Amino acid sequence: MHTLRLLALAALTCGGQAFAQARAPNEHGKIPVLEYHLITESDSRWGRSYEGLRRDLELLYGRGYRPISVSQLVDGKIDIPAGTSPVVFTFDDSSPGQFRYLEKGGALEVDPHSAVGVWLAFSKAHPDWGKRATFCVLPAAASGHAFFGDKGIDGQKTEWRFPKLRFLVAQGFELCNHTLWHAKLNKYGDAMVQEQIARGALAIDSAVAGYKVRTFSLPQGLWPKNRALAREGQWTEPRSGRVVRYKFDAVLNVTGPPALSPHDPAFNAGSIPRIQVIGDNLAGWLTKVEPSRYVSDGNPRAVAVPR
Repeated sequence: MHTLRLLALAALTCGGQAFAQARAPNEHGKIPVLEYHLITESDSRWGRSYEGLRRDLELLYGRGYRPISVSQLVDGKIDIPAGTSPVVFTFDDSSPGQFRYLEKGGALEVDPHSAVGVWLAFSKAHPDWGKRATFCVLPAAASGHAFFGDKGIDGQKTEWRFPKLRFLVAQGFELCNHTLWHAKLNKYGDAMVQEQIARGALAIDSAVAGYKVRTFSLPQGLWPKNRALAREGQWTEPRSGRVVRYKFDAVLNVTGPPALSPHDPAFNAGSIPRIQVIGDNLAGWLTKVEPSRYVSDGNPRAVAVPR
């Protein structure tokens, strides 16, 4: 580690007015890890409107944040411009509102009112925003939460599920395991816990062969009785005898304060806190983190801390 005296100059846009603000690099600062669930027409306890999501992107962009994946956070490879700050987006439960297809003239289009549609439009308008978000998926949950929709729920066909996962990976987004059907892991024994997680990993591999799933999101933030099984375990498929093993680099909690920098000795990848985005509460969280936010020096090979 070393101390940099130069200030990073970040050009920001907020409320339609552009202004410049100098921030000293601080790569031991806090990083907001955001948690979204339903993306719908209107805000609710577990839902964010697609217009609200669009406002969140504008707010973060204007305040000098740029997205990174959970893997980048864990690895400490935060390659964003000098003067900007990292933010991690996570989307839990793989509902159709997160990724919805529209069928027009026999062709599939990403619904612009889904989370993926909003994100793609925003990154097209802001090329330096990129396509870095982490989707924590469920392969076999009810009510259309099976890989972003099935059985005609919300207009989504079952055969679209695997192509959706492949599309996300091809675009540069990250996939995350969230169990098979959102099981409350604290209620089950070790065997069922491992089956739920391993079958989730197996389903992702069926869609994107060989994909390395590095992150696990705890359903409802509930840890299994044997906490170590949230990060590593195995399950034997009864019919074939195939042993499915899983080992994650990161485990996501369901709530908490902004995360520590991966360069902070106290950072724990096995228990990463997340901020639940509810209504327009994001602005308040950004105000809280402002005095201690992570600010990049633009050089991912060095770690800059304020004097």
